[in-house]
Amino acid sequence: MSRGGVTLAGHTPFGEPIVLRPFRFRDQEAYLAARRANRDWLTPWDPTSPDGVPPRMTFREMVRQQRARARSLESLAFLIETGGEIVGQVNGNSIMWGSARSFSAGYWVAASAAGRWIAPTAVAILGDYGFGALELHRLELGIRPENAASLSVAGKLRMREEGLRASYLHIDGAWRDHRIFALTAEDLAQDGWGGSFRERLARSFEERPAR
Repeated sequence: MSRGGVTLAGHTPFGEPIVLRPFRFRDQEAYLAARRANRDWLTPWDPTSPDGVPPRMTFREMVRQQRARARSLESLAFLIETGGEIVGQVNGNSIMWGSARSFSAGYWVAASAAGRWIAPTAVAILGDYGFGALELHRLELGIRPENAASLSVAGKLRMREEGLRASYLHIDGAWRDHRIFALTAEDLAQDGWGGSFRERLARSFEERPAR
């Protein structure tokens, strides 16, 4: 992986092109503006610190940390862009090697991007990169039971639900339960819904209820 990281691209089932690319120092103003504009939309789902002290890290420090973790393949962080505009973020978190070869995905999209299949497409692109280029074996999503929009991402990707983890992550000021969803390389190969995350997503789009 190069110092600047890898850039990934694809299209939503509606045909809208999206790009997943690493953070750059010059993204600071646009990224922080997107977060401010969507504060009320995102706050209920944002990770928080259990000790009540927000982490003190500048944007440049965050980008440096992301690059270091990407070089060591501990985690990957991507901005989601459409038409050159930042509309969200998707991360490949907690990459585990050895006998596990697994990772999890975390993501957010702006309110303006909701309903456009941008979030599930970003996760699908990330999943295909993880299972393909990185040869990982399992992708997991942890989603709060109240987060209907995020639950729809797992549904559109036809991910298997594995149960509830009580008080799993500290979100919006408290320990929150999360429903766990996952897919493995065997799931993609054997279930008849296509051999990739993007093929599964396309199948869900084709079979969505008529409006």
